[in-house]
Amino acid sequence: MAAREGDAAHGGLLFSIRHLGHSLLGAAKTRLEIFATELEEERVRLEQLLLIALAAAFCFAMGVVLCVVLIVIYYWDTHRLAAAGFLAAGFLAAGALLGWILRDVARARPKPFAATRGELAKDSAMLRGPQA
Repeated sequence: MAAREGDAAHGGLLFSIRHLGHSLLGAAKTRLEIFATELEEERVRLEQLLLIALAAAFCFAMGVVLCVVLIVIYYWDTHRLAAAGFLAAGFLAAGALLGWILRDVARARPKPFAATRGELAKDSAMLRGPQA
């Protein structure tokens, strides 16, 4: 501790400016590391969601196609047009409902980079000093 005080007294203003620069650089580096970590986490999360969504959509689509073919074949001799029409209307209604749900989910997602924003807000408040 005495050595630092001696350096500060010996270096004066130049030492203080250099120390402030190192502190600011360290804080900026930490904030960039937090941002990079959050960015990587968001990328991985989106990749996982996309892969799961694609696999689910493929399986669901195959199941739907096979069900439609089965129903139309079953009613082929009697009501094939009615069966196809009802199935088409049902799928259009389900698609509209899922689109509405997707819109709501997309709007409700958390704000990205919340930790980085929080740390920058803390830094800003600390630099402003105590408010009277």
